[in-house]
Amino acid sequence: MDAHLPLDIATLAWLAFGIGGVFGYAAQRSNFCTMGAIADIHIMEDWTRLRMWALAAATAVAGTTALQMGGLIDVHGSIYTGTRLIWLSHIVGGLLFGIGMTLASGCGAKTLVRLGNGNLKSLVVFVFLGLSAYMTLRGLFGGWRSAWLDPVAITLDSHQDLPSLIAARFALDPRSAWLACGGIAAGGLGLFALSSREMWRPAPLLGSVAIGATIVAGWYLSGHLGFLPEDPETLEPAFLATNSGRMESLSFVAPLAYTLDLLMLWTDKSRSVSLGIALSLGVVAGSLLAALLTRSFRIEGFRDAPDLARHLIGATLMGFGGVTALGCTIGQGLSGLSTLSLGAVLTVLAIAAGASLSIRVQLQNA
Repeated sequence: MDAHLPLDIATLAWLAFGIGGVFGYAAQRSNFCTMGAIADIHIMEDWTRLRMWALAAATAVAGTTALQMGGLIDVHGSIYTGTRLIWLSHIVGGLLFGIGMTLASGCGAKTLVRLGNGNLKSLVVFVFLGLSAYMTLRGLFGGWRSAWLDPVAITLDSHQDLPSLIAARFALDPRSAWLACGGIAAGGLGLFALSSREMWRPAPLLGSVAIGATIVAGWYLSGHLGFLPEDPETLEPAFLATNSGRMESLSFVAPLAYTLDLLMLWTDKSRSVSLGIALSLGVVAGSLLAALLTRSFRIEGFRDAPDLARHLIGATLMGFGGVTALGCTIGQGLSGLSTLSLGAVLTVLAIAAGASLSIRVQLQNA
């Protein structure tokens, strides 16, 4: 990556808030929802929202590949492309997250969007998802994860992004491998998405492209504008204002945990607004703005006790599953997939399988 002076942390946080606002506004206006896409296929055999997700992924892959080829970021600075493939964590975490998001009426991103619309159920999901995620990062659930799941892994000879794996296997130029893999992935997803006339309507088309673009913007923000080639204290490269200390884009599991942590320990000067927190709050603000402009803001609560129980269980499963799998439908499904990570592919397939299984069980019991 090019050497440059990074932006100050406050500016980075406000830019992250703006990127989150674009995501929230676009998701609210286009009704973008990964869980809804899977449910539409099972219930109505409607593939429109899955095509929206594919177009967002195509945009994210194409933009991230362009940043990588241009030397503006290095995806190997993210958590998604390490040499250690924790395949069991990706599969188990993804399955549990997929089940959880069907019980909780949507993933972490949808929870934030619905919260901006006035949905009080989403506020409860936000809190319990964040608590569960924090317990999986540093608490009781974290002990289980680190003891039983994370040790089961494959150590690769290269980074786990597909271009690196292919370049190492066939002794190819890494840039050529990146261009080929990025072009094929983005092109394939884009062709699938745009093969339906429904996708050429303004709402799904523009909404999907905008959501994919926020992933690219997130990488550029943390991986370029917030990149410090040499930290004056550690003399190591650093990514400013990220909770992981790595390059980050949009993800909505661990950032919810860190949001609760910040609110509870606000007077602790070691805590500050990270990019993930600012992005999450921006999604709520963007969704709220869209709801107010379209007069669709509505206060909504739980129907009954079983409805509350389902959402609590779903939120807990999402918190554990999302941290275990290193991401959610957005964190792995768009951000991780944009790096062409093998772990992201495993997680996305596991999330889809878990959601499909849960939806089928609910339909049979309806």
